[in-house]
Amino acid sequence: MGCDIVTVSTDTKFVHKAWQENEKELAKVKYPMASDPTGKAARMFGVYDEDTGLALRGTFIINPQGVLMNAETNFYNLGRNIDELMRKFKANIYLSKKADEACPSKWKDEGDKTLTPSAKMVGKVHEALQEK
Repeated sequence: MGCDIVTVSTDTKFVHKAWQENEKELAKVKYPMASDPTGKAARMFGVYDEDTGLALRGTFIINPQGVLMNAETNFYNLGRNIDELMRKFKANIYLSKKADEACPSKWKDEGDKTLTPSAKMVGKVHEALQEK
């Protein structure tokens, strides 16, 4: 889809290797798993927990120009949903071409209903989504 994926955690590269070799959910992972043992990257993204020395589960979509397009932070015990992440990723690609539109929460793919933000839209999103 024209993107780079990198996972980063405060775990060491040895922990990443152990996870990838033993966790069946990671068996097909082909993207790099980077180590941030000092928490420098986690601090930069605002997900470092000083009390535990661990990083919260942050997901960030950054466009090719280096602009942060989406940020999500989950607590340690809440997994992320790849379908929702892909929806946000595709929406950001779509909106980079159609900056005057907005993708509502149920938007999934090109061709789905979008909105045109305006003062008239305030309080009328539901009605606008019902229009053909």
